[in-house]
Amino acid sequence: MNKIDKGLGCTRCETLPTKIEGKGTLYIWFPVVHTLNKLISALGKAELDYQLLEDDQCLKIILDPNNIEGFIAIITARLTSKELKETQVLWMALEAEPLFRDFSRVTSLNSFISLSKCEWLLDILAQERLTCHFQPIVYAEDTSRIFGQEALLRGFDDRGNLISPGRIFTNAQDAGMVFQVDALARQIAIREATRHGIEERIFINFSPTAVYDPNTCLRMTVRAISEAGIPHSNVVFEVMESEQPPDINHLIKIMKFYQEAGFLIALDDFGTGYSNLNLIHELRPDFIKLDRQLIQNVHQDPYKALITEKILEIAHKLDIKTIAEGIESLEELEWVRSRGANFVQGFLIAKPITPPVKTTPSLGSEAMFVSA
Repeated sequence: MNKIDKGLGCTRCETLPTKIEGKGTLYIWFPVVHTLNKLISALGKAELDYQLLEDDQCLKIILDPNNIEGFIAIITARLTSKELKETQVLWMALEAEPLFRDFSRVTSLNSFISLSKCEWLLDILAQERLTCHFQPIVYAEDTSRIFGQEALLRGFDDRGNLISPGRIFTNAQDAGMVFQVDALARQIAIREATRHGIEERIFINFSPTAVYDPNTCLRMTVRAISEAGIPHSNVVFEVMESEQPPDINHLIKIMKFYQEAGFLIALDDFGTGYSNLNLIHELRPDFIKLDRQLIQNVHQDPYKALITEKILEIAHKLDIKTIAEGIESLEELEWVRSRGANFVQGFLIAKPITPPVKTTPSLGSEAMFVSA
């Protein structure tokens, strides 16, 4: 295993999984006997050797570069997606027998398959070929005033080409590496914000599903912020809620950890998916970011308009600041501005870039009036 960062913290977040390469032993535990029998039948037809262990409850198979692709082709063809997710495996390099500590690395068969195809992602994380682009968040009433900068993860391939965050996080999720990617992304955001001397508020994304226990998983992040000398009140953590529906109790625990440490909290992508008004009551955020899908052409869609107006109205009465994301036209800007949105963000103002922009244009009715 490879360590991401030294010091006390969460070993799950700070340790990269071992590459699936060379010769090794795969131990497989099945959710039901039917799944085991299906795979044994397929392995027999493909003439792949295996051994049954633990009263026929565990399958042991030796894999190497010559047969691993064939093995993966067999299991993906014969097992359902549910079976792939519920079957548990442990990969041991060479023919080493597993020790007690090795069982913390047990993962799903589905994650094993994805991990075997994610050598490029492991290299990016191990070599920290990551950076951040920053997109400004500006005042709705005066878009030339920058309120904060959102840190957006980017990766580099071995030729220096940018890799989108969507590809990184999707593959990390499939390969069971979301803990490591999310933790490292937070560190990179802090490092780059410090390097560029950002004085405005820094918005950093995090996924609650990547935090097992905030007291250990988030210790590395808090340490990095303190060492960088960034005031905690200048850091806003954006909740990227990918779990459907969200685990409210887990979210509350994380929010309390951040808030007690003096950080601010934003609910990201609010108004779509599983976002609901109950999250406002339960989590008491400092900011709500209205999702770009809600904002897009809001001035032309009466359904979106009514929903967005009510969210803005509720947030205003609860003294929660609002950020309208995805602003791409003057009409959208004028609409959210006239309905009381506090801040805006989007390609109309500036695209994500590094180094972060220092100035933004003055847009909207006031600017047009002056130019006239």
